Amino acid sequence: MSFEFIQKLPTPEEIREEFPVPAKLVALKEERDRLISDVITGKSDKFLVVVGPCSADNADSVCDYVERLSKVNDKVKDRLVLIPRIYTNKPRTTGDGYKGIVHQPDPEKKEDFRQGLLAMREMHVRAMDVSGLTSADEMLYPENWGYVSDILSYVAIGARSVEDQQHRLTVSGFDIPAGMKNPTSGDFSVMLNSVYAAQHSHSFTYRGYEVKTSGNPLAHTILRGSVNKHGRSLPNYHYEDLTTLLELYGERDLMNPACIIDTNHNNSNKQYKEQMRITKEVIHSRRVNPDIYNLVKGVMIESYIEEGSQKIGEHVYGKSITDPCLGFADTERLLLEIADLV
Repeated sequence: MSFEFIQKLPTPEEIREEFPVPAKLVALKEERDRLISDVITGKSDKFLVVVGPCSADNADSVCDYVERLSKVNDKVKDRLVLIPRIYTNKPRTTGDGYKGIVHQPDPEKKEDFRQGLLAMREMHVRAMDVSGLTSADEMLYPENWGYVSDILSYVAIGARSVEDQQHRLTVSGFDIPAGMKNPTSGDFSVMLNSVYAAQHSHSFTYRGYEVKTSGNPLAHTILRGSVNKHGRSLPNYHYEDLTTLLELYGERDLMNPACIIDTNHNNSNKQYKEQMRITKEVIHSRRVNPDIYNLVKGVMIESYIEEGSQKIGEHVYGKSITDPCLGFADTERLLLEIADLV
């Protein structure tokens, strides 16, 4: 075998025992889960905003960011539901580059997955404690769900994972909203097939067990743009894209039709300041079409304390070491505008 077994990792139960969620935060998560789920099901007409760094690389700056976000939340909570984006796993197209805090608790040091799992959990709990907000993460590795299942209130399945059967089946066992992104090809049918699979019961093997899930009625779609055969970005947040998605939802037997618009990635061609314009266009589409209003439940925005991005080792506090992000000043202005518009 060409595998070198470095260390046996603790189970989710062992990690949760080592770093439990305080009782006051358990109650907070239950309340936040209901709040977010009610938006997906249509019981609430509030607007979701999943907002935060491209990758959560440093607990101090991430928690500082989330604490600042909580102060904005106090101003907009009557209309918006803010969900801090704390992404601890970073998918890499070629496999090269920083893969997130689970791989490297310190981006400048070697990989250490045991410490990474602890760092991931500690950061999510600390962020919850300082902000009163529960967070979103991307499920890059389905077997890691148990490490964070008592912490997260929202999960995204990325464009490179959405066609994978293990991801789809694992989501079918979640009790929180899970957004299934369109694949990088942009194929809406792949995304909707993933939602269908996640919404239904399945039996499969998971972490050494035979398991059966009940299905997740809160699984929904995320539009993040696509890449054509020439490698060029193609956005899919425009009015015509949303009406097409509406039609495709209407052709399928899916629960709780819902969509979130990812305003960065291929929708912005990673031009991070375009996220402000894109968000306003999406809100305009909702205002002119009641069906789009009911379908589009929110947006995703990549944002950090300082705008742009930096290389690992430059040590600019609160600045992304992966994709460039909106700065916090622009983010706060945008969130206040969104609250007025929706």
